[in-house]
Amino acid sequence: MSSSTGATNALRVICVIYNPGEELLDFATSLRSATARPTELVLVNNGGPSKIADDLAQAPGTRLVESGGNLGYGRAANLGARGAEGSWIVVANPDLVWSPGSLDVLLAAGDRVERAGSLGPKLLDTDGQEYPSARAIPSLRLGVGHALLGKVWPTNPYSRAYRSANDPGDASERPAGWLSGACLLLRREAFEEVGGFDEGYFMFFEDLDLGDRLGQAGWANVFVPSAEVTHVQGVSWKKDPAPMIRAHHRSARRYLDRRYSSWYQAPLRWVIALGLAVRERLEIRSAQRG
Repeated sequence: MSSSTGATNALRVICVIYNPGEELLDFATSLRSATARPTELVLVNNGGPSKIADDLAQAPGTRLVESGGNLGYGRAANLGARGAEGSWIVVANPDLVWSPGSLDVLLAAGDRVERAGSLGPKLLDTDGQEYPSARAIPSLRLGVGHALLGKVWPTNPYSRAYRSANDPGDASERPAGWLSGACLLLRREAFEEVGGFDEGYFMFFEDLDLGDRLGQAGWANVFVPSAEVTHVQGVSWKKDPAPMIRAHHRSARRYLDRRYSSWYQAPLRWVIALGLAVRERLEIRSAQRG
């Protein structure tokens, strides 16, 4: 990774952090071999003081931005993108490990696909299993079917259609409805055209919403499985899952309310709100029993 903070052609990599651990060091170390392009790493701190982040910020090409509080993922990412001048920006979670050359593979795909607004790699867990990071924009029928059956019947037709872009046997780049916000290469022009992430989402659904708006604006969301990164997902939140479950359902309601916003769709919004409230309570009870 070449260091050139402030260079107009630098690739800005934005990493939103919240009380990070050693995984942030792995992120920064692996980023050095992910691309040969000049890179500016911007850490946006949504949490408390972090010695790890402070130490990393001393390295050339790395900058720490204090957000002043927990702004939420999308708002913090927008803050990190502010003032970027290069053609591309990256938004990535701190618990990623980049494979050598993986970011260059994404960039090459972006250069080939003229209207690519966002590109995402194959996301692997620590056991090498693929996470379904490329998905369809969920219609109401598809979304309800996946929500109701996804956990009890993973291979149901709704979930298969929702995750159809994730074909393990196909290494070619291909379009998707939206891509996981855990790792996104974004064409800055497209990102700015649609106004960046919707800051009304505190967490969850901001990536779906962004992919949806990019598609509506005529930009493509492109899944590039030949680029691989490993997602070392934290488990600390599982000790108290209720806040995360509530946040997920709150964001789901925001997304669906905006998608079905016409006056004549008010009864549908009421039914959606009731269904989400019931599902939220059931998930919290199940998590607490587990």
